Amino acid sequence: MEGPTGVVFPLIDGTRSTTALGRAVVADALRAVDPVGTRSAEHETNWRHGYVGHFRRLVEAGLLSRDAAVTIARDGLAALHARMRVVGADGAEVPLDDVFAATEAGQPPLRTATVAGVGEPERELSLPYRGQRLRGDELHRRLDSWVTAGVIEPSCAEAVRAVMANPDWLDLRDQRIVVLGAGAEMGPLPSVLRWGGDVVAVDLPRPDIWRRLLHTARRYAGRLHLPVRPGTGDDDQALADGAGADLLHRLPQAAQWLLGMDGRLVLGNYVYADGATNVRVAMAVDALTRHLQRCRDDVALAFLATPTDVYAVPAEAVQHAERGYAARGLARRSLRVLSGGRLLHRNYPPGADPGVNDSLVPQQGPNYALAKRLQRWRATAARDAGTTVSFKVAPPTRTRSVLRNRALAAAYAGAHRFGIEVFDPATSNTLMAALLVHDLRTGGPVQEHPWRDEAYGAAHGGLWRVPYAPRSALGLAVLLGLGGARG
Repeated sequence: MEGPTGVVFPLIDGTRSTTALGRAVVADALRAVDPVGTRSAEHETNWRHGYVGHFRRLVEAGLLSRDAAVTIARDGLAALHARMRVVGADGAEVPLDDVFAATEAGQPPLRTATVAGVGEPERELSLPYRGQRLRGDELHRRLDSWVTAGVIEPSCAEAVRAVMANPDWLDLRDQRIVVLGAGAEMGPLPSVLRWGGDVVAVDLPRPDIWRRLLHTARRYAGRLHLPVRPGTGDDDQALADGAGADLLHRLPQAAQWLLGMDGRLVLGNYVYADGATNVRVAMAVDALTRHLQRCRDDVALAFLATPTDVYAVPAEAVQHAERGYAARGLARRSLRVLSGGRLLHRNYPPGADPGVNDSLVPQQGPNYALAKRLQRWRATAARDAGTTVSFKVAPPTRTRSVLRNRALAAAYAGAHRFGIEVFDPATSNTLMAALLVHDLRTGGPVQEHPWRDEAYGAAHGGLWRVPYAPRSALGLAVLLGLGGARG
């Protein structure tokens, strides 16, 4: 059977092992800062289930100092780039970092098609929420409610209020917002087009994706720039059939197209794939990011982080969780006792500063964790090098990819019983787009430690401030969610 082509895992003992790669990369990331953690990762015999503790250790080891966090990020990225490979259609294999030096036969340059919308640009921030569109005082009250409930960090509300107070910030015609994974539900494409900005869209050559994007572009006020094959016609059907750039298999072609774009590039990473392909695509994007940064000095970066990961959190979040834990009812105290402490244990040790919030969901697997972690590493390394970076923790959201996973869908359905709010995609992507605007207009937060940069503006849905460690409530949330679905 033929093996995969494009960006691939390295061959190790004759197989392209995702487990071997993940274990080696985590060990290398820790090596200079936490040698004991390195040995622990190297000797982990059940990576599929044991990875959770090692990914937590990556965060804890980085808390030693700013240098420690930056070192982990740089060494983790270096370990990935040293190992990942690219296999051409002819079967020839090269290191990932050599792919841009190769000329790819049969891959003519992509041309740019531009579609302009007919709508009027919106100059007031509004947020779709539960069937309404909140603006002005209503939006202020919603932000207040979220902060009080612990659904978002106060800095998130402050950033949104700053955008509300400066409506001219929404005019993004001075930027080129590159949306990698343009069809993603969590991306900023609809908002940027609604505000009259320019979106450079990159997604797979799938006509159904492009038909939907073209419909959105025609409806709003902005301009959509899309990569199309030479000879593609100008009507929407021809554009949908001829559009697309495959980052996994034709990375140099996509890079060359982006390098030809005028104006400041804001490279937004919204790609996702299932299973091991998620790591492959994430690495393709990271290689593209490094290449564009080497060729241009005007590239800003944007990332959306998953809430189901490990983060250091401010002391205020720990105190909020502690107040909730102290006020828990008899039923929940009894359940914790009856379960021998396995269920509903406290989110943080008392007085932790910072706290470590561990919201990793084992069902999502080590490949998902690695794909999301390498994005965090790139954000940390780029920010340390002086690049403008917008990195935001996004809320739990009912995206199609989540709802396909029965256990996760059930957990989300039952999450409100524990003070966690799960967002609709339209609410999430608009909120995240507003935070992106804030960071582009202010230069983004640059604080004394990367964990504080990550925590700034976080919209975690409550995972950081609930009384219980998320995994200790996950099983109950699943049961409650399944019960609600049956009802």
